[in-house]
Amino acid sequence: FNNGEFSKALVEYNKILAKQPHRTDYFIKKIKCHQELEQYSIAQKELIHKLSKRFSQPQLYVELGYNYTLQKDSINARKAYNNAINILDENPNYAHIIGQRFENYSLLSEAETTYNKAISLNKNANFDYQLANIYGQQNKIEKMFNSYLKLIKKNKQNKATVQNLIGKFLSDNPKNENNVILKRALLKNLQATPDTFWNEQLSWLFVQQKEFNKAFIQEKAIYKRDGASLNRIFNLGVLTKKQGSLETAQKIFTFIQEQPLEKNTRINVLSFLLEMKEATSPPSEYGSIATEYQTVLDSFGINKNTLKVQLAYANFLAFKKHDITAAINFLKTNEKQSFSKFDKARFQMTQADILVADGKFNQALLNYSKIQRHLKNNTLSQEARFKVAKTSYYKGDFDWALQQLKVLKTSTSQLIANDALDLHLLISDHINEDSLHIALKKYSKADLFAFQNKKTNSIALLDDILNKHPVNKIIDDVLFLQGKLLEQQGNHDKARNNYERIINTLKESVFVDDALFRLAFMQLNTFGNTKKAAEYFEAILFNHADSIHFVEAQKMYRKLRGDTIDNS
Repeated sequence: FNNGEFSKALVEYNKILAKQPHRTDYFIKKIKCHQELEQYSIAQKELIHKLSKRFSQPQLYVELGYNYTLQKDSINARKAYNNAINILDENPNYAHIIGQRFENYSLLSEAETTYNKAISLNKNANFDYQLANIYGQQNKIEKMFNSYLKLIKKNKQNKATVQNLIGKFLSDNPKNENNVILKRALLKNLQATPDTFWNEQLSWLFVQQKEFNKAFIQEKAIYKRDGASLNRIFNLGVLTKKQGSLETAQKIFTFIQEQPLEKNTRINVLSFLLEMKEATSPPSEYGSIATEYQTVLDSFGINKNTLKVQLAYANFLAFKKHDITAAINFLKTNEKQSFSKFDKARFQMTQADILVADGKFNQALLNYSKIQRHLKNNTLSQEARFKVAKTSYYKGDFDWALQQLKVLKTSTSQLIANDALDLHLLISDHINEDSLHIALKKYSKADLFAFQNKKTNSIALLDDILNKHPVNKIIDDVLFLQGKLLEQQGNHDKARNNYERIINTLKESVFVDDALFRLAFMQLNTFGNTKKAAEYFEAILFNHADSIHFVEAQKMYRKLRGDTIDNS
């Protein structure tokens, strides 16, 4: 049958049915063979004969109707389909199998009628999923959303699956027609029956649209009504922070801070607030931020519960205030506290990172090596090995760095494996450029400045490479790193020049797709040129199909072009 040998298949099905005459599945396969062989009259007679028996299967009326359709007999096809649907008056339980047969032949209106009739005959019948699927195919979006929402409301265990299905019809644009339809349906339900379920769904919709402030309003309404837990609001705060909406995230965590909290939750909230304050404050406010860190640590003590705050404070001193001595002393003072082996590794990692920033490479390497010894075959151990390689690269020991990176390219952590591969390519591509590795050493020094958060120093040294080594193969790496640093400083015009130079004059560079991707978002978010942004996304789609940015570029290109959402 699967190979298209229908005459042979027919013989075999007849043999099976002679022994097992009640196997409806094989009987339907037999009918298919007749139809494929254009033996419609034979199929018709067999179906009518089967339906005349006392214990016939009513879904065969659908098969009979379809057989009439193949013969272009729409009148008898309609009669057969109606017979199938009318069977439900005797037994609504046949709805599932009859509806499924209609769906198999894309007879969506008939399937819809079947399911709705079953519901009218049996109030306990639940065909919301089937109806939602049909409405989606019919582009009856509001009906589809309502069916999916009923499905979640009846059984909240379906929520994640159903939201994933609904999400396929939405975009992150609040003005998208489908988004507007869903919002309207949710608000209508909320007004009709005030229930936090509808607030939850509105919050979810606003998150899809990246309207985190509106989601927060819904979550507050849920909390004030139920008052059971802050978990939903806390999770929204974490997501909002991760998405870069720091102002809204600060509002969320400030609200949480004002509620009665268990000690560890309060520490986490304060940690998030300090982290965001760091990210959004000018250097003139660093003194007050340091005081806030000290206040938290004084209030809750130096212990395992405040480890995250301790490490954040040390990094703040080293990389924001550039007071490395204070950072090292703070960690040294507190290194004797009681640790789990994993927390100790995190503490040692932070110490080593700060020693690297201080140029004390050998001491840092000792710390990283301790982590590798004490935590074998662990992600932290692999991260430490990568940092051994990176530190060796910073100090100009490129051969040793390459040895470490070869091992890490097969790391179980995809992020570490990717970082290791990138650094391995950087070194191996340029180590033989000149025997003294002058340009590569300058680049690694500039990279170290970037790690130390000394962006101006890094940009200046990268300029030196561009001026003194203009034909070196490392130029594309230089332009790309410098472009990212210029972006971070808000110097978007110069950053744009760097990226444009890569795509226009270094067309074989591995950074072309990265440069196009950054240019696209720069045009979109900084310069407000959606047409140019679309051109850059399009260039990725047509010229860089293997790019890691391909999926996001495709999504953004369709959004900017105003495509309707693919509901298939």
